Amino acid sequence: MEEKTRPREDVETSRLDAINVAQDGLAATDKYGSALVEFDSHAEARRRTKIDFAVVPLAALMFLFCSIDRANIGNARLAGLEKDLGMRGNDYNAVNSILFVAYLLFEFPHNFLCKLIGPGWYLPGLTMGFGLASIGTAYVHNFSELAGVRFVLGMFEAGVMPGTAYYVLSRWYRRSELTFRLSLYIVMAPLAGAFGGLLASGILNVKGFGGFADGSWRMIFIIEGVLTVFVAILSFLFLTDRPETARWLSNEEKDLAIARVKSERVAVTSVLDRPDWRKLWKGLANPVTIVTGLCFLLETVTVQGLSFFAPTIVRSIYPRASVTSQQLYTVPPYVVGAVCLLVMSLFSWKTDRRCIYIVLCAPTVIIGHIMFLSTVDSTARYVALFLIASTVFTPGALTHAQVSANVVSDSARTMSIASNMFFANIGSLISTWSFLSWDGPDYRIGNGLNLATSGAMLILASGLLYWMKKDNERRARKDIDEELSGLDQHHIEDLDWKHPAFRWKP
Repeated sequence: MEEKTRPREDVETSRLDAINVAQDGLAATDKYGSALVEFDSHAEARRRTKIDFAVVPLAALMFLFCSIDRANIGNARLAGLEKDLGMRGNDYNAVNSILFVAYLLFEFPHNFLCKLIGPGWYLPGLTMGFGLASIGTAYVHNFSELAGVRFVLGMFEAGVMPGTAYYVLSRWYRRSELTFRLSLYIVMAPLAGAFGGLLASGILNVKGFGGFADGSWRMIFIIEGVLTVFVAILSFLFLTDRPETARWLSNEEKDLAIARVKSERVAVTSVLDRPDWRKLWKGLANPVTIVTGLCFLLETVTVQGLSFFAPTIVRSIYPRASVTSQQLYTVPPYVVGAVCLLVMSLFSWKTDRRCIYIVLCAPTVIIGHIMFLSTVDSTARYVALFLIASTVFTPGALTHAQVSANVVSDSARTMSIASNMFFANIGSLISTWSFLSWDGPDYRIGNGLNLATSGAMLILASGLLYWMKKDNERRARKDIDEELSGLDQHHIEDLDWKHPAFRWKP
């Protein structure tokens, strides 16, 4: 029933319940995991839409330019970066590896500091840092300088994706809503490939300035870096840290925003708990986190390989095309990938399922790589690129949503997301060596590797889906009162996903 047609006393009761469960120290569920407050669906939808427009756009912009600044080296490569810097052999692979070494080193510290300091300040600071590093790339003169600045770029970028995922997931949305909201900023990865190609082709036709020659690859880094710094300034001014500090929410709306998230977390008395090592460990040692992270590792080998080497792959398909045309050929597959990501994530939201969609993402990627390995026809290979791009980006949103949905506390969620990204960064590091210069133009090693990782992801995700179903059946047979007997509230909260009323959310 719509809020305006409900009796006054029902509206008032719902409001007071939201105020009560929003307070720290009070649980929003009973010991069996059932929510203690019922929310009006129409009122909740209106608040959710308001949150969407306030939270998602800035998060998406930050991730867009993070993706552009990470992948624009592929566009610069087509424009002569290797020749100008005297790079030889697999120097290009090595310099991209250095980026992900920094990712691996700084991933967990960034996520912990993001929780400690607050994403409202920390994420804009990281964005400012990698924007300045991108500008610095325009002024390198040899391989060593390029390697150094790429390490600095990775040092700042390492905290952006997990930090943004943590910010969007932990503080604003219900479990079923996670994948689609994540997709609204993760879609910036394929759009960065499309937009980056368009932007690079435009920049290369701009008249030189600031001592740079016309069409210099250096202008790609400086112009895109300046745009990133502008986004960082906007984020400092407008990014809201959490519902309690949101100036655009009324007190009643703040209570509702907190209460609706809290009502899905078994035995939790505070949405934003203090860092607790036992809860942090629950996020790392969670079996769903580990297997999902392995799926993300396998998927990222293909995603980052595509990000760094799509221009190179297109050049191998259309070697006689101009550099500008080669840049533009990279755009359509990314656009298809962005659309498919949003559509599949929307289905995930409406069905409140994630793992089955991870399974469904693998077959098209497998078929695409089989086509690359089985034919040299240019048209068939370009079609294969579309097939690969169509679903390869979607597991990024699905895996983050899955690890978040399968822990309880905010601290555990911080580490589960960081762990998921740690696995992904291992995949990214592997991807930098998947397309080797001497393996072109067919790149049988790179395509064979991606075929294997896609097949392995299909098997792992299918196995995880089956295991969650069976373990939920086992949990349903437990006596919750007996399991919780003798435990106080503090110890009950520390159980996290081991709480007997907890169920895996596939």
